[in-house]
Amino acid sequence: MIEINNVSKTYGKKRSLANVTLTVESGEVIGLLGPNGAGKSTLLSILSTITAPSSGNVTIGGLSLKKNQKAIREVIGYVPQDIALWEELTVKENMKMWSKMTSRSVSNEQLQSLCSAVQLEGRWKEKVKNLSGGMKRKLNIAVSLIHEPSVLLMDEPTVGIDLQSKLEIIRYIKQLAAKGKTIIYITHDLNEILDVCHRFAVLKEGKLEFVGTMDQAKEKTGEEAEENVVYKLLHD
Repeated sequence: MIEINNVSKTYGKKRSLANVTLTVESGEVIGLLGPNGAGKSTLLSILSTITAPSSGNVTIGGLSLKKNQKAIREVIGYVPQDIALWEELTVKENMKMWSKMTSRSVSNEQLQSLCSAVQLEGRWKEKVKNLSGGMKRKLNIAVSLIHEPSVLLMDEPTVGIDLQSKLEIIRYIKQLAAKGKTIIYITHDLNEILDVCHRFAVLKEGKLEFVGTMDQAKEKTGEEAEENVVYKLLHD
């Protein structure tokens, strides 16, 4: 579904990504780990067509990023780390506003169904500013799914929220994957990697240092405890 081939990104003299190559299969959830400044968000920005790579190429669903940006936007859903909502508008108004930015005709019933899927039923007429942090995160996910994308890019979708909301979001992400969504998932939470992701990748200083399963990571590092495995991958 996603082919990333020798992608690099520089900003002036600063290198953010260096020759990153990664394949993500259809229906796979792959976690993206790395310290702050490792290039994780830059990679998601490239995949979502927000920024262009300095070199290399990406194909998504057989579409080249260089030639088919508009078509790629139709199959990509992007969940940013920052809440991308209008605080003074209601849940309904936010969903309607975002739906107008897509090329699809979406009914109120479809929008309400999405809200119910992320457990926001009963909040349809409530202003976003009155929602809890966890509810805002859920709505952030819902708006990314309005145009029914096949690929979901998620930048720390559970950061800074209560445990119940976090577990509900994780459960929903697993449901999306079970239905065939391809997901790239940035997180700093080892438990999320173990619970949600089929494989994980480690970025350090813009370089892809590891891609594989936890069992493969244990074999590579010689460690058994998962926290020691990840520590070694991030620090060696």
